[in-house]
Amino acid sequence: MQYLEGRKYVVQGIFLLVALIFLTRLFFMQVLDGTYKLAADKNTLQRLVQIPYRGLIYDRKNQLLVQNTPVYDLLVVPREVKQLDSARFCELLQIPLEDLRASLLAAKKYSRIKPSPIVQNLTTPDLAAILDKLGDFSGFRIQARMARAYRTENLAHALGYVGAITPAFLEKPKYAKYQPGENVGISGLEAYYESTLMGRRGVQYKMVNVRGIEKGKFRGGEFDTLSVAGQDLHLSIDAELQAYGEKLLAGRRGSIVAIDPRTGEILAFVSAPHYDPNLLTGKGSGNRYMALLNNPDRPLFDRPLMATYPPGSVFKLVNELVALQLHVVTPGTGFECNQKLVHCTHRHEYPANVSLAIKNSCNPYFYQVLRAAVVRGQSPNKFEDARLGLGQWQKMVKSFGLGEKLGVDMSQEKRGLIPSPDFYDKLRGYHHWNFKTVYSLSIGQGEIGITGLQMANVLATIANRGWYYTPHFVRGIGAGGPLPQYRERHYTAVDTTLFKYIIPGMEMVVDGNGGTGNLASLSQYGITMAGKTGTVQNPHGYDHATFAAFAPVNDPKIAIAVFIENSGFGGTSAAPAAGLMIEKYLRGKVAPSRKRWEDWVTYGDFTKHLHSM
Repeated sequence: MQYLEGRKYVVQGIFLLVALIFLTRLFFMQVLDGTYKLAADKNTLQRLVQIPYRGLIYDRKNQLLVQNTPVYDLLVVPREVKQLDSARFCELLQIPLEDLRASLLAAKKYSRIKPSPIVQNLTTPDLAAILDKLGDFSGFRIQARMARAYRTENLAHALGYVGAITPAFLEKPKYAKYQPGENVGISGLEAYYESTLMGRRGVQYKMVNVRGIEKGKFRGGEFDTLSVAGQDLHLSIDAELQAYGEKLLAGRRGSIVAIDPRTGEILAFVSAPHYDPNLLTGKGSGNRYMALLNNPDRPLFDRPLMATYPPGSVFKLVNELVALQLHVVTPGTGFECNQKLVHCTHRHEYPANVSLAIKNSCNPYFYQVLRAAVVRGQSPNKFEDARLGLGQWQKMVKSFGLGEKLGVDMSQEKRGLIPSPDFYDKLRGYHHWNFKTVYSLSIGQGEIGITGLQMANVLATIANRGWYYTPHFVRGIGAGGPLPQYRERHYTAVDTTLFKYIIPGMEMVVDGNGGTGNLASLSQYGITMAGKTGTVQNPHGYDHATFAAFAPVNDPKIAIAVFIENSGFGGTSAAPAAGLMIEKYLRGKVAPSRKRWEDWVTYGDFTKHLHSM
């Protein structure tokens, strides 16, 4: 019996020990969750998330573009709110009563024991005005944090912006560690590099009394973790060139993209109309965002990435290279300027070879180039022959980075369209189309669509004689370089030895007698340029103007593509804009004598002829 009695006490002791361990763990779980009240001195444990210092953003010359500035958020813990005098509270904060009610309801839905934002982005003067009286309202506290401040009025579409995280974001696994009231990159580079810029959160556990006064660290800070600052981004953007490009296109709709062909680094990324990135920061940014969103000029629309246009005559360069690869033409092949095939925009010399055809942008010549590439007698059935030829053509064209996302370090990039045989099967029916259905592709018209970024990349590819690096904005992360995918060369399906045959004609476009892109010429400064003009047919109004080029020809440092909507001929509007941008980048300045062209690009009426200039 004594043995059994002893076992009973042992068993009871074990149960007591297990219960003690369980209660101890429960105690600390409650403590770490910030919900356990210490009855002896009425102190409360607070779990404070330490938001790390967000990484800064610099341009290629280490000019600071984006920094952090201190702001304050007013938070509420719903369970701690006691007998709130709503009218007095709203008068103190100068907010509508309905806004307060909505915020409190949202906070309760999120959590009754965790803090949620009531008012965000308070400045230091805002805080000073309310701090003394805030102690009269239980359950509310102030949290300091760093907000974004932009030291530039430019580059808004690339930089993007930071905003309060939304409930929709919080439901995504990648944002599981975020809390209501925290900021997150919403668009642009701020969003794409969010994890890099954000860093790693820290946590502190503090004891506070019922009035929110700190009473010291919990257990000497043994449960605290330090935050780790985000890494800085060093962009390839030239801030001066960017500002100049936005000035040139002020009041226009269009885009300018400039790339360093040697690296794939984006030098300028102009989307017009543009807006000041500071509009989407600070108190009232929500209202300013809605104003931009409802603006009929669509300043929030990222044209270089999202607007797809037919490329016009610039695309003739790609068609010529594909035909050379297929051995259906040679550099010396000539075709008659036969207006019965397709209209040619102006009278010119006989296109006896590829250089003269490119210089004069002869439409009938390139009609016959594409016909030779597509209609190759691979099937006795003309419809099947066109299907086979177009399929091979499409595959080769897509190797230039067209019809697919390039993979730039930015979200919302559009693929564009390089139509396939299946596309026309769905549009016209199987074996119900042939070359005459798709001939407009020969001059960059019809169903084809590319972005400004893609067009600039095509010129970078030609500048490199057959390869490109994926275009990217970030040339360095912290003390390191860009992401590995931006160091890989991509080769087209065209032999690199063939690119040299189209470049002389591109030089003649700019510097040849009667070239369609003479207004871009920088020969007076000893700068050689290879380019191509384009005029994009627009059924809804005036045609769009394009021009794409690279310079210097034998040592390319910049490739550029310009789209200006409703501006007529590419040679009279887009070409001078590109010439000015290249001059600004390569010379570091624009000659005073060229101000007339700056004024022309910014203010000129492109629908009129240039004879009066």
